[in-house]
Amino acid sequence: MRQTKNNILQKIDWITVLLYLTLVIIGWINIYAAVYNTSHKSILDFSQKYGKQLIWIFAGIILIIIIFTIKSRFYKFFAYPIYIVTILLLFFVLLFGREVNGARSWFEIGNFRLQPAEFAKFATSLAVAKYVGSFNFNIKKIKNLLATLMLIFIPVIFILLQNDTGSALVYFIFILVLFREGLSANILIFGFIAVILFILALILKIITVLILILAIAFIIYWLSQRKLKNIIIASSIFTAISLILWIIKHYGNINLSDSYVILISFIISSVYYIFYAFKNNISKIYSFVLITLASLIFVFSVNYAFNNILEQHQRDRINNLLGIKYDPLGTGYNVNQSKIAIGSGGFSGKGFLQGTQTKFNFVPEQSTDFIFCTIGEEWGFIGTSVVLILFVLLVIRLIFLAEKQRTHFARIYGYSVAAILFFHFAINIGMTIGLAPVIGIPLPFISYGGSSLWSFTILLFIFIKLDTNRSDLI
Repeated sequence: MRQTKNNILQKIDWITVLLYLTLVIIGWINIYAAVYNTSHKSILDFSQKYGKQLIWIFAGIILIIIIFTIKSRFYKFFAYPIYIVTILLLFFVLLFGREVNGARSWFEIGNFRLQPAEFAKFATSLAVAKYVGSFNFNIKKIKNLLATLMLIFIPVIFILLQNDTGSALVYFIFILVLFREGLSANILIFGFIAVILFILALILKIITVLILILAIAFIIYWLSQRKLKNIIIASSIFTAISLILWIIKHYGNINLSDSYVILISFIISSVYYIFYAFKNNISKIYSFVLITLASLIFVFSVNYAFNNILEQHQRDRINNLLGIKYDPLGTGYNVNQSKIAIGSGGFSGKGFLQGTQTKFNFVPEQSTDFIFCTIGEEWGFIGTSVVLILFVLLVIRLIFLAEKQRTHFARIYGYSVAAILFFHFAINIGMTIGLAPVIGIPLPFISYGGSSLWSFTILLFIFIKLDTNRSDLI
């Protein structure tokens, strides 16, 4: 028995454990700094947030011990049951949960609150790892891809129903995990293009974006064909049809915007040019036309989705982020105060417990979503750099360990852990400095909250446990 314990201790990746403990301690100290007041000076005051966080840290250590006492095969064998139980919790919280800040995401029993959405991350990671890591799995088969996406997006649907958009967005990071397992890079490229088009459709006039898309499309088509004749014919057909439609609209008093004239012109000219290309054996035209048409339609859909699907506070946050609106005393207040707090810290910070922005509650949610402000104000550029470096090292270490795994299950789960942690720390820090919209997600291991700390601890240490059994085929 003693020899088994010694073997486990020798196999544990202590570098990852040390990074975890360092981040947890940094979080605890800065929670103390964020909510410090002179009437509760003791850092062991369990009536305060920092005291409660300490209790949750010790409870997290107990969870770690439990994780290490369970055999690694358990996590693969019970991956689907754990996933199903979590989905049921997400369903029941809609019926019996408590609403906090507009989101019905919490079970509340007395003073104890639990957020199932946080635990759904490791449950989904286990389920995806088991399915994608199964024998003869091929991500390029459409049925396999659809089944995998179903596993990922079932919890997303329930979380969106809870009105917790921030937690739901985390699951899109699984695309990177699937990319590692053979998903076409075109998916990532299309996703990146969609984001760019979404932003352009909001900050520019629709007709400007449409013209820009068509200009880029014609250039790409010319580069792929390397025949000036083809591009001249294609552009001439489009120009002629656009001119005809514009004349019909103008002299026929038809109520049709110029943007729709461009879209209809492209559709008609594309059909005509496809017949021309078919007769003259011009290749690479069908997919090119479809991608361009999809881009044009997507731009039209952005405004509708933005104004009719997103909530008002979500639209306001995006508008503030993109500079469309400037409301430092309204929807932009959090980010504005956050940047003031971080900027005031300078190079070395104001010193421990010396922050004025956080001490006088100028920054909302300063112990949870905006805990990075406290670090920036009191520890300055040096402190924030240390936190960033620790997170980057942790993610790199997890990817390194994931690549060393001998089983598909362990490798895929390891990449899921790395991807989720990366998304959280990148977006959380990004939203505190105005580079990402405020979507209300915690900074892993640092933000105040038991559900957050426990879920990230379970997520991480299941992988550390799997890594200790790297030589086993689980």
